[in-house]
Amino acid sequence: MKSDVEIAQAAVKQPITTVAAELGITEDELELYGKYKAKISLQTWENLSKKSDGKLVLVTAINPTPAGEGKTTTTVGLGDALRRLGKKVVIALREPSLGPCFGLKGGAAGGGYAQVVPMEDINLHFTGDIHAITTAHNLLAAIIDNHIHQGNELNIDPRRITWRRVMDLNERALRQIITGLGGKANGVPREAGFDITVASEMMAILCLAKDLDDMKQRINRIIVGYTYDNQPVTVAELKVAGALTLLFKDAIKPNLVQTLENTPALVHGGPFANIAHGCNSIMATKMGLKLGDIVVTEAGFGADLGAEKFLDIKCRFAGFKPDAVVIVATVRALKMHGGIAKSALTTENLTALKQGMDNLIKHIENIAKFHLPVVVAVNAFPTDTKAELDLLANECQKLGADVSVSNVWADGGAGGIDLAHKVLEACNKPNDFQFIYDVTQSIKAKITTIAQEIYGARDVQFTPQVEKTIAELMKLGFDQTPICMAKTQYSLSDDKDKLGRPTDFTITVREVRVAAGAGFLVALTGNIMTMPGLPKHPAAEGMDILNDGTIVGLF
Repeated sequence: MKSDVEIAQAAVKQPITTVAAELGITEDELELYGKYKAKISLQTWENLSKKSDGKLVLVTAINPTPAGEGKTTTTVGLGDALRRLGKKVVIALREPSLGPCFGLKGGAAGGGYAQVVPMEDINLHFTGDIHAITTAHNLLAAIIDNHIHQGNELNIDPRRITWRRVMDLNERALRQIITGLGGKANGVPREAGFDITVASEMMAILCLAKDLDDMKQRINRIIVGYTYDNQPVTVAELKVAGALTLLFKDAIKPNLVQTLENTPALVHGGPFANIAHGCNSIMATKMGLKLGDIVVTEAGFGADLGAEKFLDIKCRFAGFKPDAVVIVATVRALKMHGGIAKSALTTENLTALKQGMDNLIKHIENIAKFHLPVVVAVNAFPTDTKAELDLLANECQKLGADVSVSNVWADGGAGGIDLAHKVLEACNKPNDFQFIYDVTQSIKAKITTIAQEIYGARDVQFTPQVEKTIAELMKLGFDQTPICMAKTQYSLSDDKDKLGRPTDFTITVREVRVAAGAGFLVALTGNIMTMPGLPKHPAAEGMDILNDGTIVGLF
């Protein structure tokens, strides 16, 4: 079997102008980035705005494990399968971050014969959107430090600056730093730190903004810190929203690429779901709904994170009403949730599978709480046995969820035809979509609702500092906003080692950050970090480029 990058390099791609034409987009509406990728002009949205929307399908998953689930692979393969059934399909994905690409994942463009291409470009720099976010974020950081150095007219307390710096790499050594050392000419010394770019509020704003003007207004509302008398300091007071928005003049435009089967794909925005809201841009999704009969999109990590935020944050802001949800699972991963080591996953083990099924069942129950129809996509592996697949199907059907065994990794769209039929059936079922909480609830009530209803927690513990922060945020009027939970992706709890469906646990909220521009509060739980570190053997060790430009080791 060829590697993912070898399959991608052998693909017969169509010129992106041809892919665009399938959607009714003219060459004049494209800004080309080479032959196989392009940005879609903002004028295109104006041309499409009065068209009716297609159907919206969200693909999510169980809590991820080292055994692999294949959410993006399933998203791409499902899109290809629907197109084979004669549907006008648009796939909407997030942009991969360089951090996990060189760290653990090695890429995020699907896998096998269900990928978006050009895979190497998408995973490595792409059209520069994430670099634009990095630059805008760090320009604001430089403006803040310069303002203090030049006399501090706004009376900013250097000890209470909340705007950190970012970079799009995993770099634990920069989590906590001191800036301004070296004497008076180098600024005012203070504690600071770095987050990964995809955790930046600028990324959230890019993904939630309706247009450039909305982006500018959101950037104006960003709170960068507090004064000595505890008043928030905003970008509007620093008078640089225009300059910051200027850096997004191209990044705000959705990127158009294609799958291995030439299905159109919009890849735009890339917030992580464990530390940010985990969804591609509203603009790309809205555009896809106008361009196609059906949009297949995904949200990061498991349904406890990405799907909850897609439904409670993105849908709330954008006015979306999903038509169906697909939950991706593998027999291998469920056995791991059932307590089996990765080395033993190829052996049939119905006991472990039954125990691990509790994780999937919880996610099915959660989507039902949003009153949405569910289809379970079982991403097939050669080692899956008939008995295991039958057990999985029977348990899901007891909860009213259709099940389909998907072979898109090996067979592309042809391997997802049954899944596509079941998704279309689900899309035609009536649904009464509801949010899991009301934004008018108190901050603590919203966090507790998510923890108890979605994670299954017994209780939520708020540290004394968080209690103080929440009281301050309520006085400032930030209590009527959605909540973006930052939590480990590996467990329903805030402890990554508690696999399956843990019970009788407490979620500990250790920090609450305000993202006034994005329009939500971020609640950090457990020991979640907003700047990841590299593993002992980073994926970068296996990557190389040959003299003829061929990339190897990217997967």
